[in-house]
Amino acid sequence: MSFNEIFKQVLFPAVGETFYMVIVSTVFAVIIGFIPAVLLIITQPGGLRPNKAVYKVLDVVVNLLRSFPFIILMIAIFPFTKLIVGKAIGTTAAIVPLTIAAAPFAARVIESSFKEVDPGVIEASKSFGASNIQIIFKVMLKEALPSIVLGITLTVISVVGYSAMAGTVGGGGLGNVAVNYGYYRFQTNIMVYTVIILVIIVQLLQTIGDIIYKKLNK
Repeated sequence: MSFNEIFKQVLFPAVGETFYMVIVSTVFAVIIGFIPAVLLIITQPGGLRPNKAVYKVLDVVVNLLRSFPFIILMIAIFPFTKLIVGKAIGTTAAIVPLTIAAAPFAARVIESSFKEVDPGVIEASKSFGASNIQIIFKVMLKEALPSIVLGITLTVISVVGYSAMAGTVGGGGLGNVAVNYGYYRFQTNIMVYTVIILVIIVQLLQTIGDIIYKKLNK
């Protein structure tokens, strides 16, 4: 097959599947990860509402989930994935483990962004009588937003890598193409095309993240 035929019949649909998995799982991961990130910031020593027990439990849970190799995690939660989407493999099914794998990573980068906020700004907000909710969403979130954007960019790029691994066990996308064509059928050219496309996607995502960061940081 010519490159045009390969692109139309194999690569283009796979790129669409990859973007579908990455975008949906990243959105869910950021939403889910935001909750423990806020709780960690609030309950940490010196936080708005320090609570050593809650902080320790959340810290351990986030670290535990982050330490799981993605392939093992994906296989381990096959029953849970099937319960959620009705099947254990496929593009839509891969969103479940992708979200679970990315959520603790997102939680950590959001937490780190919140920690970069100047304590003086928080103290000034308290002196004006701002509530904890107002401090979090109107002060800390606003101040940390540029850094959060960079963190989310890293999360998206990580999910792209996870999605490629998901393809090795029936997750669809470019990873699935690389395995089925590049490995099982020994079509090295398709493997090379897949790698090039993945590199382009990562560079594109990083560029977009940098542009948004610079605009927010002005």
